Amino acid sequence: MRNYDLTPLLRATVGFDRLFNMLDTATRLDQRAPSYPPYNIEKTGEDSYRIVMAVAGFGEANLEVTARENSLVVAGKMDKAPEDQGQGQGQTRAAERYLHRGIATRAFERRFDLADHIRVTGAGIENGLLHIELVRELPEAMKPRSIAIETVAPKPAKVLEDQAA
Repeated sequence: MRNYDLTPLLRATVGFDRLFNMLDTATRLDQRAPSYPPYNIEKTGEDSYRIVMAVAGFGEANLEVTARENSLVVAGKMDKAPEDQGQGQGQTRAAERYLHRGIATRAFERRFDLADHIRVTGAGIENGLLHIELVRELPEAMKPRSIAIETVAPKPAKVLEDQAA
């Protein structure tokens, strides 16, 4: 895998430090990075986005979505599994035992770095998929505005007379 050194670009730019840090982070593959739960990031409009996470087995009560400044944190934690609740008391029924357990119910925390002016507008869960809606809202001062160009009539030239007498 190739590694790119972005240091020369950092010296020639002002205010793009965060962009270069994100590029540097994206080019590194870390095998220890969490891959659970899987997610998609979709662009649903000019200034709207959606994060879709596969959270099968988790309900609304087991998930927490928190937005702070330029960060979005999605955390999930399951209550004890049914076979763990009755263990030790001899109360585990045959219907509560798993022969194969393929749906992961381990706790997770997934963090997303949000760009400036991105706001979380809502979240919902449907068919085991968590949908988080995002929208980019630029302040009026940052929106491009058109400047009218006026035609200015030329002023008459003043002629100064030579008063050498």
